[in-house]
Amino acid sequence: DNAGFGSPDEHLGLASPDGVAPVDIDLWRPELADLATDRKVEMALELEKRVKAGDPRIRTVHSADYGDAMVEVAVATNTGIAVSHRRSSCYVSVYALAGDGDETQTGGGYSVGRSPNDLDIDEAADDAVERATRLLGARKPASTRLPVVLDTRITTTLLRVLSGTLSGEAVLKGRSLFANRVGEQVAVPGLTLVDDPTNPDAYGAAAYDSEGLACRRNALIDDGQLQGFLYNTYAGRRAGVASTASAVRGGFKSPPGVGCRALSLEPGTKSQEEILAEVGEGLLVQEVTGVHSGVNPISGDFSVGAEGLMIRDGALAEPVREITIASTIQRMLLDVVAVGNDLEWLPGAAAGVTIAIADMSMGGA
Repeated sequence: DNAGFGSPDEHLGLASPDGVAPVDIDLWRPELADLATDRKVEMALELEKRVKAGDPRIRTVHSADYGDAMVEVAVATNTGIAVSHRRSSCYVSVYALAGDGDETQTGGGYSVGRSPNDLDIDEAADDAVERATRLLGARKPASTRLPVVLDTRITTTLLRVLSGTLSGEAVLKGRSLFANRVGEQVAVPGLTLVDDPTNPDAYGAAAYDSEGLACRRNALIDDGQLQGFLYNTYAGRRAGVASTASAVRGGFKSPPGVGCRALSLEPGTKSQEEILAEVGEGLLVQEVTGVHSGVNPISGDFSVGAEGLMIRDGALAEPVREITIASTIQRMLLDVVAVGNDLEWLPGAAAGVTIAIADMSMGGA
C-alpha cells in the first residue's frame, strides 16, 4: 500500500555489467579457519602479558583483543551480473593505561593481516606502551601558530572525514566542500589520494563492490588536482556518470550506499623521524577528540581537541594536552609539506601516513 504514495525514480535499478575485468587478488587464507579458539585466546593473553611487562608505568590493560573474519559474497542479478569473491582478515589490538602518581594516560597498538602468521604481537604491544607512557607529564601549552605533524592514525581519522566529502552521494545532497571543483588544484602538488580496493595490503580490499562490479583503483586527488568522486550505480545515474564500483552495504538486507574501501595517500620517501627533523619546531599530534562535531564537511572548518608532543630542534620533546588544533580542510591540504613512508593499515577502510602541515593554530593556555 505504501508504494502508492511514492514517486517514480528513473535512476533506481540494478547495476549492469560495465566491462571492467576484475583484478586477480588473493585475499583468502584457508589456515585462518583452522585456528582454534584456544589459540586465539592465547594470542590475546600473550599481547596483554607483553604490554604489562613493557614498562613499569603500565598499570593495567583495558583490553587485549583478537578478531577475525572469513567472508564469502555472491551477487547475481537479472541484468547479467553473476560474481562471487571471498576474503579473510584478522587483527590484534590492545589498549594500555599508564600512570605516574595521580596522572594516567592511555595508548593503543594494532597489527592486522590476512592470516595469524601476518600478526606481530610484539609490535602491537610496544606501540601501545610507547603511546601510553610518552604522554605522561603532559601540560597545557601556550596558544600559538605552528607547524603540525599528524601521526599515522590521525591521518587515518582525517581521511575518514575526507571520504565522506568525496562521495558523489554527498555532492548530490549538497554536503561536500569539493562540489563543483573537479579539475581544480585542491591540494599541494605531489599529493595523491586514492581508493584502491585492488591493493591486497588494504584491510578492506575486495574483488567486487556490493553491486557486483569489479573493484578498481580510483584516483580522487592526483598531484593535488581533484579528479572526481566515488559513485555507486544509483548516485552515478543521478549525476550522469558511470559507477566507480564504490557500492558498499552493511549486509544483503541493506541497500547499497557509496563508500571507500581502501583510501590512502600515496606514501612519500621520508620516515617520521626525518619529517620531524625537517619541521624543526612544531607539534606532533598523537590523539584527537571531537572529530564528528569539530569538522564541518560543507565549509571545511576543522577544530578538534588534541594531545601530543612538542617538536624541539627536530626531535620529540615535552608532551602536551588540553589543546585545540584548528584550520580548514582546504587549507590543510594546500599546506602539506611532507608525506611519510610509514603507511599503516588498520581495521577499516583507510590507511594513514605521517604528514606535516606547515601552519595551524594551537589553542592552549
